[in-house]
Amino acid sequence: MKSIIVGIAGGSGSGKTAVANLVMEHLEQRASLLGLDNYYIDFKHLPLEERNAINFDHPNAFDIPLILNELDKLRHNKPASEPIYDYTIHGRKPEFKTIEPAPVIIVEGILALAIPELREVLDVKLFVDTDADIRFIRRLKRDIAERGRTPESIIHQYLSTVRPMHMEFVEPSKRYADIIIPEGGYNSIAIDFIATKLKTFLS
Repeated sequence: MKSIIVGIAGGSGSGKTAVANLVMEHLEQRASLLGLDNYYIDFKHLPLEERNAINFDHPNAFDIPLILNELDKLRHNKPASEPIYDYTIHGRKPEFKTIEPAPVIIVEGILALAIPELREVLDVKLFVDTDADIRFIRRLKRDIAERGRTPESIIHQYLSTVRPMHMEFVEPSKRYADIIIPEGGYNSIAIDFIATKLKTFLS
């Protein structure tokens, strides 16, 4: 039996990762997670100044053939190799992370439902819907703590690319969702419902 592939989309800071992790906990080792953010094209060949100017919220920034290839491996019970992306240099690290096959494969990323080629291979489509102000505050705190960025650079990126791309690509992709989850990981009823439904598919 081929794996079920679940896509979890939503704006930056919406709580997608929290939803993915909670669903995986419910499934008790019967799920593996791929982070779409690790599948950015490797831009190390470009000068750092050019890399800093890339629009990472546009579908063209992702290595779609690679993620489709790795998903196909997992769906046919073969391990996949996930790149490890370094946001401080906008490039991949030399090592890879091995993703083991599982009955449920979760793909999590802002554009998981916005990229047609990826959307076509998803069996279940989820969209995490959280207010813009909450998402921005979470992104601000995360990028300062985890990516060593200044508040000024985060605000500039948010206004110049993150918000416009959200309105152009992320928000419209909500219409493809099977289930919309308000407030992400705080919505325990939605998480329980989704996990129960997935367990039904697996039984």
